[in-house]
Amino acid sequence: MNPKENAIAVVTGAGSGIGRAVAVELLRTGWSVALAGRRVETLEETAALAPGAASLAVRTDVSRPEDVNALFAATVERFGRVDLLFNNAGTFGPGGVPVEELPYEAWRHVVDTNLNGAFLCAQAAYRQMKGQDPQGGRIINNGSISAHTPRPQSVAYTATKHALTGLTKSLSLDGRPYGIAVGQIDIGNAATDMTSRMQTGALQANGEVAPEPVMDVADVARTVRHMAELPLEANVQFATVLATAMPYVGRG
Repeated sequence: MNPKENAIAVVTGAGSGIGRAVAVELLRTGWSVALAGRRVETLEETAALAPGAASLAVRTDVSRPEDVNALFAATVERFGRVDLLFNNAGTFGPGGVPVEELPYEAWRHVVDTNLNGAFLCAQAAYRQMKGQDPQGGRIINNGSISAHTPRPQSVAYTATKHALTGLTKSLSLDGRPYGIAVGQIDIGNAATDMTSRMQTGALQANGEVAPEPVMDVADVARTVRHMAELPLEANVQFATVLATAMPYVGRG
């Protein structure tokens, strides 16, 4: 896919962190991007980081089917099609809460955002990509290294990220006849507001609290763009990008 041909992306969770970094990377390299998130003002701040680029800010709660449908309708109305969905919106939920004390409402909120929201956005993108001309497109799900190995006291987040891997595989298989390529990027310790505590101290599997190294979120954004700009005949099924020295390989 050549971004100079006015490729169209939808990025969820685009108001901060990884979503913002990916959206700006795409905008600065020629993509048109629909920015989705809960707060329009933060989406507009993202757009302002790539002045002159073609963007659209759409207030979206990805856990609400009507919001997701409205997001894709607005994108198609403005840009005509969807070539890429970066399925990024997510929440860690309450940290440091033992399993037996986790409120069901907190569990449900994480599942609704991380898993149900990812499904709803993928479903809407799939419908559009299957029916558009030319047919096809790409979906990249933001997994996590927690899709492989959990942190302590992260049951809701870890369960949803494991489920995202299954979603990725199923979507990838079902999308083959329609030129819909689906992959997943698993990210470890990108420097964002969500991971700021890592540098001061994070709970380790042995019960200790220790600082962890982080990496520049721009490196994640460049990796996503690489995945996005492959021809649809090629797909990065799974990519892992992490701070080199973080305690992941051998965690525990």
